Amino acid sequence: MDETLSVPTSSKPSSLTEQHQSSANRSVKFEFRGDGTEYFKIWIVNVLLTILTLGVYSAWAKVRNNRYLYSNLYLDDSNFRYLAQPITILKGRIIAVVALIIYTLLSQQYPMAAVGLSIALVIGIPYFIIQSLAFSHRMSAYKNIQFRFQASYGEAFMVLFIWPLLGMLSFGILYPLALLKLNKFIVNNSAYGTTKFEFSATYKDYGMIFLVAIGVAMVIGLPVLAIVTMVPSLAFISPVFMVIVYLGLIVYFMVAFTNLYYRSTTLLNHRFSSSLTVPGMAKVILINAALTLITLGLYLPAAKVRMTKYVCSCLTMEADGSLDNFASAEKENISALGEEFGQVFDFGL
Repeated sequence: MDETLSVPTSSKPSSLTEQHQSSANRSVKFEFRGDGTEYFKIWIVNVLLTILTLGVYSAWAKVRNNRYLYSNLYLDDSNFRYLAQPITILKGRIIAVVALIIYTLLSQQYPMAAVGLSIALVIGIPYFIIQSLAFSHRMSAYKNIQFRFQASYGEAFMVLFIWPLLGMLSFGILYPLALLKLNKFIVNNSAYGTTKFEFSATYKDYGMIFLVAIGVAMVIGLPVLAIVTMVPSLAFISPVFMVIVYLGLIVYFMVAFTNLYYRSTTLLNHRFSSSLTVPGMAKVILINAALTLITLGLYLPAAKVRMTKYVCSCLTMEADGSLDNFASAEKENISALGEEFGQVFDFGL
């Protein structure tokens, strides 16, 4: 008797393939697990110790604050880490403060020398900006891999001085391009280990944000101005209206630029998305402002946590494959001096 040999069919291979595809392509949410009360305890102790030590403890305060914030920021159930040591920051801060004191004394005693020092400082700003970004990246890690930042002085000089100047000289027409160049400078020179980030936004993307803002302001503003013109007794509403529109535009720009920034950033085949909304951002800002005012500033740490929670809840990484396949960059010694100069002389990105 002839028997027909048949191969049994099973749905397992296809299901395994589907599982592999779903694990390879997935949306991974950012999450901030910090608590306002916990962060307030750290913050208030840092403030008191910084005052008692005449500022010496500020380096330790900075590290404690950043370590708490980084350790509570999660992606794919793994948290970030802040690696800087207080003594490193303190050394850079001391050098920066001494430089500031010398600059101040020379400015008072020798005005012409102060002019020369001011010019030298302006010329040095791009260098210190690069060093500051390199240090903050180097001290940030995820899954035991540190971030990197490496840029040329010429690039920094262009985005800090030339492009903003062209934006002003063009009566704002080139200002979206200046913002584009700045964000490209930051993203394209950043890396996770040895893997570089890429930024894909265009001048049109930035220009549309400005055009929408101008259009909304005109649509809302022109009728109000017409009413005030026809009814002079209502002129008092004009300043109030201008303040509301101005604050609304600020929130709109914050949301639009943040969403564009993350949506235009990629790491290999991994993409990012951001879903901040104007009502959501406005709600957080208003609550934070009201509670900070009522508590005479004591709500500031909780306000920072609230804002961080909201922003992180709107950020997603569209992961294409595993997040464990990145190589660590070779170690390099980045000084904290650049970052501390930026704080002392009040410049930075």
